[in-house]
Amino acid sequence: MSHRTLIRNSSIISVDPAIGNLDRGDVLIEGSRIRAVGPNLDAADAQIIDGTGTIVMPGMIDTHRHMWQTTLRNIAADWTLDQYFAGVRGQLGEHFRAEDIYLANLAGAYEALNGGVTTVLDWSHNMNTPAHTDAAVEALKASHGRFVMCYGNSNEEWLPVSGLPTSRDVRRVKLQHFSSSDDLVQLGMALRGPQYATKEVTRDDWALARDLGARISVHVGDGAWGKKRPVEWLMQNGLLGDDVICSHCNSLADDEFDMMADSGCSASMTPEIELQMGHGWPVTGRLLKVGMKPSIGIDIATCNSGHLFQTMRTVLLVERAWAHDRADRSDTTVERLPVDTQDAIEFATINGAKALGLDHKIGSITPGKDADIVMIRADNLEMMPLNNPVGAVVLAGHPGLVDSVWVAGRAVKRHGKLIDVDEQRVLRELSLSRDHVLSRAGVAPGERFIPAPYQAR
Repeated sequence: MSHRTLIRNSSIISVDPAIGNLDRGDVLIEGSRIRAVGPNLDAADAQIIDGTGTIVMPGMIDTHRHMWQTTLRNIAADWTLDQYFAGVRGQLGEHFRAEDIYLANLAGAYEALNGGVTTVLDWSHNMNTPAHTDAAVEALKASHGRFVMCYGNSNEEWLPVSGLPTSRDVRRVKLQHFSSSDDLVQLGMALRGPQYATKEVTRDDWALARDLGARISVHVGDGAWGKKRPVEWLMQNGLLGDDVICSHCNSLADDEFDMMADSGCSASMTPEIELQMGHGWPVTGRLLKVGMKPSIGIDIATCNSGHLFQTMRTVLLVERAWAHDRADRSDTTVERLPVDTQDAIEFATINGAKALGLDHKIGSITPGKDADIVMIRADNLEMMPLNNPVGAVVLAGHPGLVDSVWVAGRAVKRHGKLIDVDEQRVLRELSLSRDHVLSRAGVAPGERFIPAPYQAR
């Protein structure tokens, strides 16, 4: 018989309409899957975990994160988007060795798991050699988290506007690293699209991704780069579809949202970076208006937090602020908030699962799905008394409250600590990696590095 674990007596946010939210209930894990959810479950042979004073929810899902930039955490805290292109892409990216990519991905994966993010779409666009790609994949697999590793470009191939096609080494990568559809780490494609590559190369990249059967993630509508109707061009060229995730979308025209909805594609918002770097206002309401289900991500660690609690709050508060502003301008008041905390939880869970084509496996606490589960401590000054568990998670949650995390039934964090992870060793090696990258780029570690604005090549 498979190993069984019973989480008993927790407040449960299931994100499953048939189950709902339970003020007090149990979750039974059998092997890699959720066996049952409900009050007073009988499982005498199971390992019992006392969930008293905790909230249990599905593992969170980040649909847009550049894991390799973990090494550059907060370096761009005061940069514009042009400075980001100049500093990260024009000056630093080319100096990453394969071992630097490995350490960045490993540390980034541990950061995600520590914060209750069990699945990440990794937009891996610094694949300077085949060894870099192998290191990226191996680090993700070593973390025991769930990932869609979206194969991107080398630093040279990515610099806009690029006429260089994506490396065909991705075919080797699929054969070597992604032989099973049941593995926790799956292959996707991070494509530059019509904003950052020529039209001919964009068509070629799409054909390659679809030949490989890989889910596609593409930046569209991010600031001034995105005002030339990129979604319309993708639609006209037959490149939209339910295998495509459009990231950001801030500066798209209204009718482009209709095109996205009609095509069945998904959308990923990263509001912190979008607000900081001038991409435009988060598009929550615009997506909901056309019937799309927003998902969220953190994007880059270079200038914002690495956990989805903060992202949920940002999405929620910006959309509410817009509603209040509209009401004020019309001399009325808001009678009902346009987005509630349950919506925010769904953005971070089931909507992300749907965007990745994994909602049959993850995204809710549903019997039969994989046991990607997060247990959050609620018996503390941040949460108690627990009047609204959903509201508490969204408005007061942070990684320090994440007690336990399971991925496909495997415990990767318990009692507030990652399991079998020497965090201090990882951090030491990551710091040495940072020192190497910056020194090769002529930047002193600790220096307040402000690059000149980016100049397109």
